Amino acid sequence: MQSPEAGMATIPTRTSLYLTLAAFADEVVGTLAHLIAYVGALALFAILALAALGQLPELRDDAPVLKPGWSTADRSHPAFALSRTDSSEKPASYTILRHPEGGRKDVMRWTGAADQPLAGLEIYREGGEFDVAQPVAMDLAVQMGLGAGTPLEQAGLIETKFGPVALFRPIGADKGIPACLGYLKRNEEPGLQISGFSCQGETMPARRAAIACTLNRLTQLASGNEPKLAEFFARAELKRRGCDVAGSPDWLLGAANAQLRGAL
Repeated sequence: MQSPEAGMATIPTRTSLYLTLAAFADEVVGTLAHLIAYVGALALFAILALAALGQLPELRDDAPVLKPGWSTADRSHPAFALSRTDSSEKPASYTILRHPEGGRKDVMRWTGAADQPLAGLEIYREGGEFDVAQPVAMDLAVQMGLGAGTPLEQAGLIETKFGPVALFRPIGADKGIPACLGYLKRNEEPGLQISGFSCQGETMPARRAAIACTLNRLTQLASGNEPKLAEFFARAELKRRGCDVAGSPDWLLGAANAQLRGAL
């Protein structure tokens, strides 16, 4: 049987153990509290930094905003072609470009001797990236192998299955400057732009005839689930004409062309 003195001796020992455990628990709780406060401060600084970065474009209006542009779509299939008139005719290079905002360009190119550009054709299905304020002459001059700032003047109209098509040439072409003829046809519904250039033919009527022949031979292979585009080409096909390399009485010459002269 335990004596009263022994029972009294165990009381201080238990009390000191409890006090030690309580102090240890207080230290653990205090450390966790400091750790949580430290992490919270870091998170607050991170949020403030992200908010500041989010306001940076507004604070710096002069900083350019880079947007993704056109890229080659290697996996897309050609949607257009030219019906052949000569079995020996060399096929054109065919490039498809796509824009993140929905635009698509089908670009065909032909080359002559020494790989010199002979003709080009671009079918542009407009997307959200299309800018009506951009001068049409800028892109057309680039297609013709000229600088984007090269001034062009209208060189008349030709009649095609797509309707009247405007022709363009660099200013000064009549003064001995070698130049090709550019052309442009834009349709509002569906949003479509057909443009290109031709260096075929030694005379102006021959070059006009070459462009008209190219456009009259343009056919659609696939509409890409675009019924309006399919309808547009189907209606144009009903107005197709044959190719006449010597020209045609349908060229709008004389007074009609004179009214169209002027720099773009």
